[in-house]
Amino acid sequence: MSHESTLTALPTSMRASVLIAPRTVEVRQVPVPSLTSDQVLVKITAIGVCGSDTHFFTEGHIGDLVVDGPLILGHESAGRIVAVGSDISDERIGERVSIEPQTPCRVCTYCKIGQYNLCPDVAFYGAPGTDGAFSEYAVIPSDFAHAVPDSLSDEAAALIEPLSVAIFACRKAGIVAGSKVLVAGAGPIGVVITQVARAFGATVVLVADPVAQRRETVVRFGATRAIDPLTEDVAALSPAVDIFIDASGAGRAIQSGIRAVRSGGRVVLVGMGQVDLELPVALIQMREIELTGIYRYANTWPLAIELASTGVVDLDSLVTGRFGLDDVAEALLKAGTDPAALKSVVLPGLTA
Repeated sequence: MSHESTLTALPTSMRASVLIAPRTVEVRQVPVPSLTSDQVLVKITAIGVCGSDTHFFTEGHIGDLVVDGPLILGHESAGRIVAVGSDISDERIGERVSIEPQTPCRVCTYCKIGQYNLCPDVAFYGAPGTDGAFSEYAVIPSDFAHAVPDSLSDEAAALIEPLSVAIFACRKAGIVAGSKVLVAGAGPIGVVITQVARAFGATVVLVADPVAQRRETVVRFGATRAIDPLTEDVAALSPAVDIFIDASGAGRAIQSGIRAVRSGGRVVLVGMGQVDLELPVALIQMREIELTGIYRYANTWPLAIELASTGVVDLDSLVTGRFGLDDVAEALLKAGTDPAALKSVVLPGLTA
C-alpha cells in the first residue's frame, strides 16, 4: 500500500536499460517497482556511471559477484519522490533526494554498531540480485533517500555517492589539519578524494597518475602537485607523507605508495584491482604503518550533501558527458576507455 503523488497518476511500467549479457544492454519496458511500507518511490533524474558498472558491463562479474540474469545497473542516483510506503508521511512526496543505494538488514551486529556497509545481507543497487537506477523509477528505504537543497543540481545529487566513498576513505585515513597526503589515481574517485582531503585540512595533497590529461585535471581540483609515476619515483618522496590513499587498484602504485609513507603513517586502499598483491611486510612492521581498506561507505550522506551544497566540493565540474537511457552502452564504454571522460551521467529524461 502506498500514498501516490497527487500531481500525476503513476505508471505501472517504465523504461530501463537492462544488462542481458556482457557488453549487451537493452532498453526494456519493465514494471515500476512496488513499494514496501518503509520505502519511497523515486522518479530518477540523474545517474552517474561508475567503474563497477563498466566492469559488470564488460566482464559480467566483479570477483565473486557474478551477473547471472538480467540486471539494471547504476547506483549513483538522484531524483524526486513521487510515492511513499504506508509507514511514511506523504509530506515527503515532491522532495528532491540523493539515494544512498543500499538496504542493510538492520538487525545484525554490524548494523547495530553503525557499520551497515559490512552487513552480510546488504542489498546494493546494481549488484547481482538487486536492480539499480538506469531506469525511470527506483525504490529505496525512506531513510536512505536523503533530501537535498535546491542549490544542489540533479547531477551533483547523484554524485553524492562517489563523494561518500571519498569521505569514508578520508575519515578512515584520519586526515586532519596539516596532513600531508599522497593519492594514487586521478580518476573520478581520486579527484574527489583530493577535494575532500583539502576540505578536511590537508595542506599537501600529491596525486600520482601516468595520464597527463588527468594530472592536469586533478591540479584544477585542488592537488598541490601532480606526479607522473613513470618519470618520478613515488617511493622516494621526501619528506615522506602522513597518509597514502590508493584510488587506482594498481599493484605497482600501491607498493610505491606504501614506501612513501612515514613511520606511524596510514595507508587506505580504495581502488579495486588485483585480488592478491605482494606487500613490503617488513617495512610496514618496522615503520608501524597502519594499512586498511574501505568497503563502500556508512554514515556519510549528511556531510557529503553539506560539502557539495556549500561549494566546498565541486561535483558539477566532474561531468564530462551526458547520455539518455538509449545510450547507456556508449556511456559505459566511454567511462572505461576515454581518459578524458572524468564522469559520465545518464539522464532518463534526455531524448535525442
